[in-house]
Amino acid sequence: MSSSPTPEMWSSMTKLVQSFIQKPDAEPFREPVDWQNLGLYDYPKVIKKPMDLGTVKKNIADRKYKTLGQANQDVRLVWKNCMTYNQDGSDFYLLAKGLSKKWNEKASKLVPVEDFDISTTDDSVTNDDKRAFAKSLYKVSKDDLGKILVELEKRAPYTLYKNSAEDEIQMSVDKIPAELFVDLQTFLKNAIKGDGGGGKARKRTSGGSGSGGGSKRQKAA
Repeated sequence: MSSSPTPEMWSSMTKLVQSFIQKPDAEPFREPVDWQNLGLYDYPKVIKKPMDLGTVKKNIADRKYKTLGQANQDVRLVWKNCMTYNQDGSDFYLLAKGLSKKWNEKASKLVPVEDFDISTTDDSVTNDDKRAFAKSLYKVSKDDLGKILVELEKRAPYTLYKNSAEDEIQMSVDKIPAELFVDLQTFLKNAIKGDGGGGKARKRTSGGSGSGGGSKRQKAA
């Protein structure tokens, strides 16, 4: 169990949320989705827990979160809801996906590792996918494995653990965000087709279960 966040840590989280609220691209995510006026009458059926950045900021101010991780989960829920309701590849979907990547990079430097629960919460990522991913890491070249590690270090550094005693880097597959997992999964498949699986990797991985997500239709976060 991590200790309770200090006032300074909460202040930093508030500033981080505010910095995203001020981003021009974040306009659809600043307030609750006005699904009635937008005519999105299926929105409440598709999105079970609506969330927006303004609500997260208020919840922090009202101390409704016990950990930074809980605030982080709600911000991630903002992006996830948008990607769930809108079709994969749509403008809104891609917008949420891009902001999600930026958020993960920033939040991972603030939220303690033990509280940074952003497992692959997407129904499209199964446990079989995770096991196949872990096995595929042994089939790619050292160069391609290095590219994967660089991408993880950049976008999800909390998934990597350096074991200096055994001169290895351990990877927690279960903590890789869904959108990054899909990107790496595609890269792995292409790499294996390209080099025939040359080059073994000294890599340990740990998997686990995930839940949630999906993708659907049109308009709005």
